[in-house]
Amino acid sequence: MDKYYTITELTREFGISTRTLRFYEDEGLIHPERRGRTRLFRSTDRRLIQEILRGRRIGFTIAEIREIIQVYKDPPGEAGQLRLLMRKVEEKREDLRQKRRDIEETLLELDHIEESCLTRLAEIGVNT
Repeated sequence: MDKYYTITELTREFGISTRTLRFYEDEGLIHPERRGRTRLFRSTDRRLIQEILRGRRIGFTIAEIREIIQVYKDPPGEAGQLRLLMRKVEEKREDLRQKRRDIEETLLELDHIEESCLTRLAEIGVNT
């Protein structure tokens, strides 16, 4: 017999709002059962929520997460999902590397600006 989780149990476990779970449901990422107005989540839904949250933490969009989940459901199944995930991870790595380069460049620019300001203040006789 399947274990079911309530929306309250999952929001507490994962530290997310009920609105977030409903959003994932509206986006078609999870499919809880309905008993009247009550949503009941299966273990597979719980695992999907874990994976969705992990994907969000590392910066995947909802569309990217949906694509990864869909690849798992369709042929070639898990192998295809893993290849897609590896490709997405490499894309995310490259995005982060570019952001790191951009940050380093910005920090250098700020250093130059600060240096110029200190030089000019010294030229006009203002102590810092």
